[in-house]
Amino acid sequence: MYRSVRQKEINMSFLEALMQGIIQGLTEFLPVSSSGHLSLYQHFTGNNGEGALLFSAVLHLGTLVAVFKDIFTGKFKWKAMNPQRRAIIMMVISLAMLIPFYIFKDYFERAAEDSDIIIEGLCFLYTSVILFISDRCVKGNKRFGDITTKNAVTVGTFQGIALLPGISRSGSTISRGLFCGFERETAVQYSFILGIPAILGGCLLQVKDAVEQKALEFDFVNFAVGFIVSAIVGICAIKSDKFKVFAIYTFILGIAVIGIGIFEHSVGMNIVEYFK
Repeated sequence: MYRSVRQKEINMSFLEALMQGIIQGLTEFLPVSSSGHLSLYQHFTGNNGEGALLFSAVLHLGTLVAVFKDIFTGKFKWKAMNPQRRAIIMMVISLAMLIPFYIFKDYFERAAEDSDIIIEGLCFLYTSVILFISDRCVKGNKRFGDITTKNAVTVGTFQGIALLPGISRSGSTISRGLFCGFERETAVQYSFILGIPAILGGCLLQVKDAVEQKALEFDFVNFAVGFIVSAIVGICAIKSDKFKVFAIYTFILGIAVIGIGIFEHSVGMNIVEYFK
């Protein structure tokens, strides 16, 4: 497999940090996969590799600020959201479903940091399919107190699958919630709250790995810029939920990415390097 000439050493500019912050902020709360979009940007600019994973984790922390902002300003009302204690237990069950996926953590990371984007393209197509189906799903009536153990397990499993770059975490969990008969508002809120520990836990794992590998050398200014920009843009983008539009978008993107990936395999180099 070919490698980008810059993959081993990440030399990120201020503009690249700014751009990645915007991409993360725009796509984290849209069902289009923020990790997939970041992976594509890093692939085409040569900013992929182990350092890119740590930077992506910082960007995810930035958009986590947007979630907390909505919670503390009253958009997500905890009392109204959890009419019964079982709702909290169901969330714990959903989160517990991420544990088995830890076994495949290295595979997910390799898929995100390697120079082959065909996997991302296939994952975007998967995201498009589940969004398209869920958009035509019969409206359910389940609220938080009605969520069953089976529902919690399936939503949590879909969140685990979304660790692959190109599969939207929010799109997967919201879609699965709708398939389980959740009210749309319940599905969206359940997905957002599940995302808090999932994103935070993933970031902490990345930091832990960076410490163990002694790979914490980075430009603090660029990391700070990425964090702040992703938080601000995430707050602005958090309100959208038009699945049909995103289903079409991820389908077109998936086809395009697969086509570029096949081209790169045929010429043996990154398409950006090829046309320079």
